[in-house]
Amino acid sequence: MNEPTMSAFVAGPGPVQLGQEAIAARVRELGAAIARDHAGQPLHLICVLNGAFLFMADLVRAIEAPLTVDFISVSSYGSRTESSGEVRLVKDLDQSLKGKSVVLVEDIVDTGLTMRYLLQYLEGRGPRSVKVAALLSKPSRRVVEVPVDYLGFEIEDAFVYGYGLDVDHLYRNWPFVTSLAGERPA
Repeated sequence: MNEPTMSAFVAGPGPVQLGQEAIAARVRELGAAIARDHAGQPLHLICVLNGAFLFMADLVRAIEAPLTVDFISVSSYGSRTESSGEVRLVKDLDQSLKGKSVVLVEDIVDTGLTMRYLLQYLEGRGPRSVKVAALLSKPSRRVVEVPVDYLGFEIEDAFVYGYGLDVDHLYRNWPFVTSLAGERPA
């Protein structure tokens, strides 16, 4: 069976459809807000791997200010489409956070459990401040409330993929975010 390609894919029929242009425009707005809010501060962005890597790449290019970057990886999903609620650190940071203004860059905030874990973990590393930038948020799924300081889009409770988000490690390269109603792609 051949896998669908970006050019052959017709988005839908799920409830979430975010096009490439809408995402790009919102990322530019978020980048400008982050630069403005952290003017003159030692800005450090941390990408939550793997889902946020495309968002992070576009976001750092949209921030017109000196900054450093790092990467962290946690797991709460495995190959499932729903969070297990258990978070484990897979890859730790390479740089110190002492005195830095940190922006944690996440693909999606769902239950809030992973974000709560990450915020507590990062606060223990001595940053000046920690803010959250998330491409997507599903407030209807929250188990714990967590701050999202820079939000791309609030979405319905749907399984989404594309623009860094995956289905069993596939479809991250699609330049848009989509969902399918009641099923996962083959």
